[in-house]
Amino acid sequence: MEQMDYSYITERRAAAELGRADALYDLGLLYSTGQGVGLDFIEAHKWFNLAAMRGVHRAQVDRADLARDMSAPEIAEAQRQAREWMRQH
Repeated sequence: MEQMDYSYITERRAAAELGRADALYDLGLLYSTGQGVGLDFIEAHKWFNLAAMRGVHRAQVDRADLARDMSAPEIAEAQRQAREWMRQH
């Protein structure tokens, strides 16, 4: 597998800080696959949740798929983190 360009990750994070739905979704993809970042379903669910709140239908689908492999406490933590991110941004 080709190594992820870290400038891409940095750019996606910066765009997410601006509330760009596509960047929020892309971060969910990165964390759900572990591409360029550590595989982290809680973090992925958080980003998919934030993207879904901004109308990205695919994020809703991917979040639901991901949730099937997560425990209830993990989902609750992801939701807590999404709420916290929303308060800060």
